[in-house]
Amino acid sequence: MTDAHSRPRLKGHRFPHEIIAQAVRLYLRFNLSLRDVEELLAERGVVVSYETIRKWVARFAPQFAAAVRRARPAPNDQWHLHEMVIRIHGETHWLWRAVDAGGEVLDMLVQSRRNAKAAERFLRKLIQRWGRPRVIVTDKLGSYASAIGDLAPGLEHRRHKGINNRVEASHRHTRRREKALGRFKSPGQAQQLLSAHDQFAVPFRPKRHRLSARSNCNEFLQTWGCSQCF
Repeated sequence: MTDAHSRPRLKGHRFPHEIIAQAVRLYLRFNLSLRDVEELLAERGVVVSYETIRKWVARFAPQFAAAVRRARPAPNDQWHLHEMVIRIHGETHWLWRAVDAGGEVLDMLVQSRRNAKAAERFLRKLIQRWGRPRVIVTDKLGSYASAIGDLAPGLEHRRHKGINNRVEASHRHTRRREKALGRFKSPGQAQQLLSAHDQFAVPFRPKRHRLSARSNCNEFLQTWGCSQCF
C-alpha cells in the first residue's frame, strides 16, 4: 500500500487528508463505533487512536455534511415533518426531522419539548434555510398547526399519519445509529452527530444495484473531492 506519511498533510495534522476523510466517512456512513474505525484503519497500516478519530469527526463532519448539502439539488416544495423520541441519560428528548417528497433530509433538531414552541422553533429554522414550501405534511400533533398558523399562514397543511410515512421511514437510520452507540451521550452530541449523519442517509444509499459503475464512481469523486471538504 502507499505510505500514508508520504502524502501531503493538513496543517496541524500528522495524517494526510485522504486518511482523515476516509475515517470520517466510515464513521458517518456505516453503523460503526470509533473503535471499529480504528481497527479498520489499522488493517490498512494506519495506526491512530479512537480518540483522534473522535476529534476528526467533531471537526470535519460538519464540513462534509455541508459539501453534500451544496451538491444536491433544491428540495421539493412538499415537506414532511415528524418527531421521534430519544432517551439521553434517562431523560426524554425529541428529535424533530423534516424531509422533502423525494426523501432528502432537510434538517433536524434535538429538543427537550414536544409543544407548540418547539414546533415553531424547528419550522422557523427550516423556513430560514429553505424558504416557504407549498405543502407541509404532518401527523395529527396539534403543535404543528399552531406553528404553521403563526409562521406560514395560508400554507396548505395536510394532517394524516398514513401519508407521512416518508419521514417516519427516515428515523430507521437514527435508531440503528443509536443502537450502535449504546445511546447518545448528550443533546449536543446527538445534534452534532445526527445533523451530519442525516446528510449521508439518502445520497450514500441510492440503491446501487440500479446504478452503473461509472455513476457510482462519479458520485464518490464529486462528493469527496478534496476541494469541497478541506
